[in-house]
Amino acid sequence: MLKSIIGEKVGMTQVFDPKGNLVPVTVVKAGPCVITEVRTIEKDGYLAVQLGFEEALEKSLVKSKVGFFKKNSISPKKIVKEFRVTDVSAFSVGQEIKASVFKVGDYVNVSALSKGKGYAGVIKRHNFAMQPVSHGQSDRTRARGSSGSGGPQKVFKGMKMSGHLGNKYVTIRGLLVVNVDVEKNVMLVKGSVPAVKNGTLLISKG
Repeated sequence: MLKSIIGEKVGMTQVFDPKGNLVPVTVVKAGPCVITEVRTIEKDGYLAVQLGFEEALEKSLVKSKVGFFKKNSISPKKIVKEFRVTDVSAFSVGQEIKASVFKVGDYVNVSALSKGKGYAGVIKRHNFAMQPVSHGQSDRTRARGSSGSGGPQKVFKGMKMSGHLGNKYVTIRGLLVVNVDVEKNVMLVKGSVPAVKNGTLLISKG
């Protein structure tokens, strides 16, 4: 069975576990997804299953994509992603993958594009400490400080500085599946996951 699915971040809430502890969870709309293509060693050089998620309008897709879906007799999908597998014999084009591939107690890895936060300073971006609030230092408390002193007078590549924060792919590993609603294709995952609200999530068993 394919232990991967494409989902959508709905938001966060809280639930009580069997011991009465309050647990923060992320609500995830997990599928349903449709297998749009099966990659094989003979044809593609590797084994993978390609999933499609969410309906799309034909006019919003390029002609090559529309032709691809029509050839496989599948309605156009907005999001298409591949997941590597070790055996593709159990999969076929058109097969549906639902949230039932996961169960309570599973641990999953969630990948997504993190929330973009624009240009940020070193305190917010790299968790630097503030400079001392001394006399006359009215505007230096959140400054980075000297960059090239204490040795060669140069700035080395990769030095932590202010810059763009977020908007990059992040994977959170080992998140516990708290609940699965098979009928509604909804999962509750313990803790927070990357992505904005309604953002796309790639979920795989950890």
